[in-house]
Amino acid sequence: MQRSANLPLSGRRAFILGGTGGLGRELARSLGLRGARLDVHGRNPEKLDDALACFREDGIEAGGSAFALESTADARALLARAAEADILAAVWGPFLQKPLHETGLADWEAMAAFNLALPGALVSAALPGMRGRGWGRILLLGGTRTDGLRGFRTNAAYAAAKTGLGTLAKSVAAEYARDGIAALVICPGFVRTEYLSPDASDHLAARTPRGRLTDPRALGDLAADLLCREPALWNGAILTADEGLFAW
Repeated sequence: MQRSANLPLSGRRAFILGGTGGLGRELARSLGLRGARLDVHGRNPEKLDDALACFREDGIEAGGSAFALESTADARALLARAAEADILAAVWGPFLQKPLHETGLADWEAMAAFNLALPGALVSAALPGMRGRGWGRILLLGGTRTDGLRGFRTNAAYAAAKTGLGTLAKSVAAEYARDGIAALVICPGFVRTEYLSPDASDHLAARTPRGRLTDPRALGDLAADLLCREPALWNGAILTADEGLFAW
């Protein structure tokens, strides 16, 4: 997809947490192709440089920073950037796969901090500016099959935190729709990214209805298209975007 003359997000600033790789990078690109100015955060400086170079080749105005988030204190600098955003996308969040009886306090703290508390703090920081401008869009990335209350055998702590994002989005819709602000949770299936090893990719692909992983660019385009829509009829929704992934 090339940058279009029709730019529904022209003049809007988008802050993307986790925008230098995987699905976050494709979402950032999709928002930029629709006119948004990008402010991206990632962990790896080399990946940041590569992402920004690719965005700019597509005619997208983009900047950002790269540093690891080891605790929520490390994220304080990101709150000011969220406060300036018209579009906030919280894509990054660490994954943990452990049986529940092996999940310790530090595991629970990390999952809750980065997959729920950090997105929540970014939303809180973004809301005053969005209210003042009378417009705002928030995208929260859920986990696979965290669109409702379910049990998980090996990733309960991760899934519990991600499931909480639905309450966050619905709370935004309930209180701030009147201010022109809309929030959406997207729960993807198994997405093809550079973070998966070949063995992991094959294993996950075999568990999907069509025997393949989801194209991250297609998912990024879907999310960006929804954020562009006026009115935001999806406000407060938890959208399952897993191509019909069956239970396992």
